[in-house]
This record gives sequence, C-alpha cells and structure tokens, in this order.
Amino acid sequence: MGITAKELAGKLNLSEAAVSLALNHKNGVSSATRSRVMEAAREYGYDFSKRKAPVHTHRTRSVCMVVYKKTGAVVNDTPFFASVTEGVSIGCRKQNCDMVVRYIYEDEQIDAQVERLNSLQLDGIILLATEMDAAALQRFSIITCPIVLLDCYLDVLPYNCILINNIQGAYLATSYLISKRRAQPGYLRSAYRISNFDERADGFYRAIRAHGMSTSKSVVHRLTPSQEGAYADMKELIHAGETLAKSYFADNDLIAAGAIQAFKEAGYRIPEDIGVVGFDDMPFCEYFSPPLTTISVHKHYIGEVAAQRLVQILEDRDSVPIKVEINTTLKQRKSV
Repeated sequence: MGITAKELAGKLNLSEAAVSLALNHKNGVSSATRSRVMEAAREYGYDFSKRKAPVHTHRTRSVCMVVYKKTGAVVNDTPFFASVTEGVSIGCRKQNCDMVVRYIYEDEQIDAQVERLNSLQLDGIILLATEMDAAALQRFSIITCPIVLLDCYLDVLPYNCILINNIQGAYLATSYLISKRRAQPGYLRSAYRISNFDERADGFYRAIRAHGMSTSKSVVHRLTPSQEGAYADMKELIHAGETLAKSYFADNDLIAAGAIQAFKEAGYRIPEDIGVVGFDDMPFCEYFSPPLTTISVHKHYIGEVAAQRLVQILEDRDSVPIKVEINTTLKQRKSV
C-alpha cells in the first residue's frame, strides 16, 4: 500500500498543507520544497491519482513591453524591432496576457518615467534593453513586478535575459568569409557601443584566431550603425585613402548596406572586389543589389520566448534567473 500525504508530511517534517500544495502544483511552496516532496512521493509509492485536478485560472495577466531608447541610433523604427515586438505580442496572446507597449527615453526624466511605470500595477515587464548599460538598468531596480530583459545581457542585476547568440553569429559569418575568400576579412564595426555589438566583436576575433590569423592585422572601420551614416563614413574613409580589405563582416545589415553603397560609388565591384556579410537579415537584404549575405536572427521567436519566460516566473516566483541565447543561421546570397 502506498504512502498517504499525511504520512509523507511526517517523514519530511513538513506541514500537511505544504505537502498538499506541492503535490497539487499550487503556489505557496518553494521550488526546492516542491522537488523534495515529489521525489519522496515517488520513492515511497504515493498514489498520484489521488491528487486534485489542477485548478486553471483564466485571469488575463497584464504585461507591458517597455522599449528603452537611449539615442535612437540603434533602437528605431526598423523591421527588426517591429518583428521582435510582434513576437512578444504573439507570445503574450499564447500565454493569455494582455500586452501594451511603452517607450522610455533616457533624456526625459527617466526616474519619473520608471516610477510611473511602477505605479501601473502590472503583472510583468518585458524590457527591450538593446541600448541599455548597467547604470540605466540600475534605475529599474525599484520595479516590483518581474522583469525579463530582451536583446541584452548585463550581469549587474539578476534578471532573466533572452537574447541573440551574437558571438555564434559573428563567428559563423567571419568563418564563412575566410572559407570563401581565403584571406583575412575586415570588420565594419559600429561606432556606437552596445552589448550586442561588443559580443559580435568577440565572435569576429574568435574566428580570426581560430583560423590562425593575427587579430592585429584585421582592417577595422568604425561606422555609424545606420545606412545613411555608414555610407557617409565609408565614403569619407575611401576618399582619405584608407586601406580596404577584400571582405568584411558588418555589425548589422544597415552598416553593410551603407558601406556597399560607398564601395560601389568608388568603383569597387561586389562581391568580385569586396565581399560583405551583414547581421540581422532585415527584409531589404533579399532585394538589395547584390542580395546581401547575412546572419539570420529568429526575431519572432526571441519575442515569444521572452513572453514564455515571463509567465514561467509569474507561476514560480522562486525560479532562478537564466540567460537564454537564441542561435542564428547564415543566409547565403550574392554579396560574397
């Protein structure tokens, strides 16, 4: 004969109420206690058919997607961020959550904005933190509801983080350039620093070293991370007689597109003279001239995973913060 819940409580020196909550997957006990009860129940032959059917709540949770803008140089109205936001919206609907979107601007009384956000009595926040640094994130420590960081990882505070595997993507792109061109690629690096671009730089240089090349010999151009800005910067560098590489990895597709425009105006053929790989796989890449080889980011999926993780936290407040990196893929087109 199997053990009863009351007997199980005695063996574990727990209250009958705690054991009941654990066995019936209800809130009120920690994850560690729940695991301990379930393990002991299986060991002592508890009859799990005696468990009460779980009571499902259909209360719609209130979730706010907060878009943090520092300068707008990176987080702007591009298809990339529209797709990520749509992914969050899809994920919220699947998780029975209402989603609203709010923007917080660093230069407009940020503390007051965060305080207003905290007064909304939200169930949770998904924070698009692409442009955030540690100091900016610290201001959100007053928020009382759970927060999931999206598209950024900062270890200053213990938040759950969902982001692109930037290192893997940059490594993949750089290795592809080396295999195709049989020469050391250059780097079209963003002049604007964010954690994503720092990680892509890490991936680029890891690939350089892995192929037996010297990082000090890499040709690096710092460009504005917009198509117009990158075009103007590269045009100026070409006019100044800067040394050009035979191929380049670019921190994003906009930098790649702007640089290619400048190369072509200077008489260079793409990809015959210079090959370029971007990052993000924005919609224009397929129709660019030539179609842009790039690193494809699963934008909708990243947003959906952020919503899923937020609901997991809401259902288990004792869960441990995790960092989830979504791998990328290489889209081979005609620019290399």
